[in-house]
Amino acid sequence: MAYALGVILFALGIFVSVCLHEAGHMWTAKRFGMKVTRYFAGFGPTLFSFRRGETEYGLKAIPLGGFVKIVGMTQQEEEEEELTEEDKKRVMWRKPVWQRTIVLSAGSAVHFILAFVIMWISAMFVGLPNPAYGQAIDDVAKYPRISVMPCVVTANEQRTCNDNDPVSPAKKAGLHDGDTITKVNGAAVGDYLDLVKKIRATPAGPATLTVTTAGAERDVTVDLVAVQRAALKDKKTTETVSALGVSGYLDPTIPTSVTYGPVDGIGASGTFYMSTLGNTFTALKKFPQKVPKLFDALTGAERDPETPISVVGASRIGGELAGRGLWYVFLLLLASLNIFVGIFNLLPLLPLDGGHIAVAWFERARSWFAARRGRPDPGRVDYAKLMPVTYVVIIVFGAFTLLTVGADIFNPITLK
Repeated sequence: MAYALGVILFALGIFVSVCLHEAGHMWTAKRFGMKVTRYFAGFGPTLFSFRRGETEYGLKAIPLGGFVKIVGMTQQEEEEEELTEEDKKRVMWRKPVWQRTIVLSAGSAVHFILAFVIMWISAMFVGLPNPAYGQAIDDVAKYPRISVMPCVVTANEQRTCNDNDPVSPAKKAGLHDGDTITKVNGAAVGDYLDLVKKIRATPAGPATLTVTTAGAERDVTVDLVAVQRAALKDKKTTETVSALGVSGYLDPTIPTSVTYGPVDGIGASGTFYMSTLGNTFTALKKFPQKVPKLFDALTGAERDPETPISVVGASRIGGELAGRGLWYVFLLLLASLNIFVGIFNLLPLLPLDGGHIAVAWFERARSWFAARRGRPDPGRVDYAKLMPVTYVVIIVFGAFTLLTVGADIFNPITLK
C-alpha cells in the first residue's frame, strides 16, 4: 500500500512540477504584456476548460506534462496567425530580448525555486541528510572496524540470511560490533579495504586475528569459510575467496537525518541545494559514458545504479522509498529531479527553452554587428531552416527516453 502511494505521489509531484514550469512561462509573459491564449495541464483530449480574460485554462486526459500558448514566439508564427494591429504589438518576438529571455527561462527558474522549497519543507518536517552520518559513512572505509553479520551467504548473491546459510565465522569467534581488526595472521591491517583483501587472500580455515575491543587488544582464532564473490577489480568475474562475515562499522546511534527550524532550515537547505547542484552538473558530464550501460541493462547485465532513469524509474524508486518510510529521501529525490530538469531545459538546443534563448541572443548579436558595420538589420532567424537540426535533437531525446523507460521496466534500479 505504501509503495503504491509513493509511486502515485511521486508521479503527481513530477506532473505538478511540469505544470508549474509552464505556469512560469505564462506568468512572466503576461507580466510583460505578451498575449497568452491557452494554458493546459496534460495532453490529449480536453476534460474541461474555462476562459478567464483572453486565456483558456484547462485539464487534458493524459497527465504527461502541460503547455502554454504565447502568441508569436517567432516571426513565422506571427505570420500564421490572424491578429489585430493591437495584438501584433504584443507578440513575443517583438518584445525586447531581455524580456523574452526571462519568459523562456522562467520554467527552469520555477524548477530551481521549487527544488529549494521542497528541501526546506523536508528540513522542517522530515529532515535533511545528517552531515555527521555522511562523515561516518566516509570513515567506514578508513578504519578496519567491523559490524558482525549473523551469517555468510556462500553464493555470490545479495540477500538476507536464511536457515541454510552458515553462521558467520566472526559471530562464532565472539567478535562484536565496533571491534577493530589490526592484524590478520600477524600482517598489519591498514584500512577496511585492506582488511577485505587480506581476509580474501587467506586460505579458508583457521586464521588468527588481532582484535582491539574498547582499547584492549587480544588474539582471536576464526574459522574462515570459502565463498563465491565478485572480483574486486572486475565485478563481472566471480572468484572463490575466504570470508569472515563482517561489514564496515557504522555507528547505529548516528541518525541518518536531522530536522531544523524554519530559519535554520533555510541555511541547511541552501547548503544541501548547492551540493545537489554540483552533483547534477557532474552527472550530466557523465551522461555519454552511461548510455552504453543502459544498453547492457536491456540485454540482461546488472543495472548500474548510476545510469540515468526515466519518470517511470524515478516513480518506482519513490514508491520503494515510501514503502521503507524514507520520506526525506523521497522529497530530496523529487527536489533533485527538479534541479536536473531545470538545468537540462536550459541547454542551447532546440526545441528546449535554452535553444530559443540562444536563437534570440544570436539574433540580437547579429543585428548589433550589422549596425556597427553600417549594414541593414539581417532580421530574424528563419526557424524553418533550423527544423532539420531540431528534428535530430527530438529523435535523439526520444530514443534516449525509450531506452531509459525500457531499462526501468525490464531491469530497474532497486534500492539495496
